[in-house]
Amino acid sequence: MSAVSPATSGASTASPGLPWLIITAGSIVAMLTFGPRSAMGFFQLPMLADTGWDRTTFGLAMALQNLCWGLSQPFFGAIADKYGTWRVLTMSGLLYAAGLVMMAHADAPIWLHIGGGVLIGMAVGSGSFGILLSAFARNVTPEQRSMAFGICTAAGSAGMFLFAPVSQGLISAYGWSDSLVYLGILMLIVPLVAIPLRGNASSGSQKEAVYKQSIGEALKEALAHKSYLLLVSGFFVCGYQVAFITAHFPAYIGDIGIDARYAVIALALIGFFNIIGSLASGAISQRYSKPYFLSLIYIGRSIAVAAFLLLPQSPLSVVIFAIVMGLLWLSTVPPTNALVAIMFGTRHLGLLGGIVFLSHQVGSFLGVWMGGYLYDRFGSYDPVWWLGVGLGLVAAVVHWPIQERAVARPALA
Repeated sequence: MSAVSPATSGASTASPGLPWLIITAGSIVAMLTFGPRSAMGFFQLPMLADTGWDRTTFGLAMALQNLCWGLSQPFFGAIADKYGTWRVLTMSGLLYAAGLVMMAHADAPIWLHIGGGVLIGMAVGSGSFGILLSAFARNVTPEQRSMAFGICTAAGSAGMFLFAPVSQGLISAYGWSDSLVYLGILMLIVPLVAIPLRGNASSGSQKEAVYKQSIGEALKEALAHKSYLLLVSGFFVCGYQVAFITAHFPAYIGDIGIDARYAVIALALIGFFNIIGSLASGAISQRYSKPYFLSLIYIGRSIAVAAFLLLPQSPLSVVIFAIVMGLLWLSTVPPTNALVAIMFGTRHLGLLGGIVFLSHQVGSFLGVWMGGYLYDRFGSYDPVWWLGVGLGLVAAVVHWPIQERAVARPALA
């Protein structure tokens, strides 16, 4: 990796402090919106035991959730860019609560798919990293972006760390249905916490008022930019890998004969070490080449999964795998979003970052759905695991030639 990122070379050594109220509010929102969805795997087996549905039914709901997250995020990003982040985050809290309650009382697969799939998917799409990081980018200097993005991503990781044992504890104490209702009530906090994130693309200390673009012009520019298209295609792999593990790893642990409590331990470890990995990613990608760093992350993931499958599987190997994957889990998010901001600025970052996340969620849809479908067809998760290994190597190749520089634009008088 190059010694200094092109985005930061020549930057002034003096910079204002981070806007901690905005970063704290956004980080709490990230923790709340990322937490419940990352714990959905714990609800799979008790729900299926009560309803008699198969894993394909649950897998389809989680796949729809990821797809609706991806499809909705560019639209919510554009709305946040124009009308304000807080309005979109308020919608996120309300949609989340409604989706969890509908999922809790689903008496037919269609309600599971609408509540747990469509509504929660739209809730995450309107309250996830793409929306939050756009608000951060408007309020921190370019030199601070990767670190601020790392903090927000780490907060989402903390949500995964906290909600894994909390969800399992709620299920053990109250059952899966009531637990979903309690989580839904908790999501009503989001609109209150998000108040400091008021503002749109025309506000903030880093607002861009010099180069005006319509949404159509921004899309045309981005879709003609080779590095952006490579970034979009590579992020597909991230979604495939992490969504499959989130949705199916608890069931996989049981299939290989390891005590179910190690599934809780594993996802909690992924969440905890994800915090470390996200913060480290923010610091590393601020200093070194972001495309090269992303390539190394994907190579690391492929090595970790291959080693876990090929070596003897035991509680210890599950713990080691969780730690390694946790360090690599969301470490892709800070450099990926920082690259979009470097290429195109912050004016349409919610929209353009949302399109990158759409690719991520198409991958998530396939990872979750194929996990359930191929398991029911072949009785094993191995084909999905190994496909993820191959895709990780492809992603490493795709990210390597990405250019870390702003798109060329005509000078304005």
